[in-house]
Amino acid sequence: MDLQISVFLLFILFTAGHSFRCYDCLGLTGSCANQTVQTCPSGFSQCQSLTVVIQVGSITYKTKAKDCAPFCQSGSINFGFMKVSYSCCNTDQCNAQDAPDPSNVPNGKTCYSCDDWSCSNTVSCSGTEDRCIKATWIAGGKSVKGCASKSICDVTAFSNFKGISCCEGNLCNCEGNLCNGAQSITQSFLFLCCSLLSYFLLH
Repeated sequence: MDLQISVFLLFILFTAGHSFRCYDCLGLTGSCANQTVQTCPSGFSQCQSLTVVIQVGSITYKTKAKDCAPFCQSGSINFGFMKVSYSCCNTDQCNAQDAPDPSNVPNGKTCYSCDDWSCSNTVSCSGTEDRCIKATWIAGGKSVKGCASKSICDVTAFSNFKGISCCEGNLCNCEGNLCNGAQSITQSFLFLCCSLLSYFLLH
């Protein structure tokens, strides 16, 4: 009996002292080679890896990052000017591998996307992006549209976005004036890119 109590107490002490940990890194040159291990804050029960690719004219910027996350879904989002690939897991230090680069292989689906002037542009979806997505960018309060994996669409808020809604048909993420160019997107396109990238890198 005493042995059972001792084993039970040791188990409690061990589990109480164990903190959830994830790899942490920021690779601004497309590599996440210098990663460290961090203890996650309370409520952060998942590890994430992500790869962000931003296209500005003929210039491509790629960033890889790893961190703790309160909530994460594996999949990808494609806004045309920016693609993000997420890999998520929920065991200790499970994000050792980098998230894959977002797919460039078109899957035949097309969705509306937004730029600096309107939301009447279109983007070709790639890889597992089998839904059209509409969402609100939390930091700027602006509409964003594009393609997304079903896993991303299974939640109502994700990462830097809220009010997420998705649909399955081609060009189905159209809503009134947002699809005919009548409503201008006043937020600077380049500023939006930089702000979104900053959020992904700092959270």
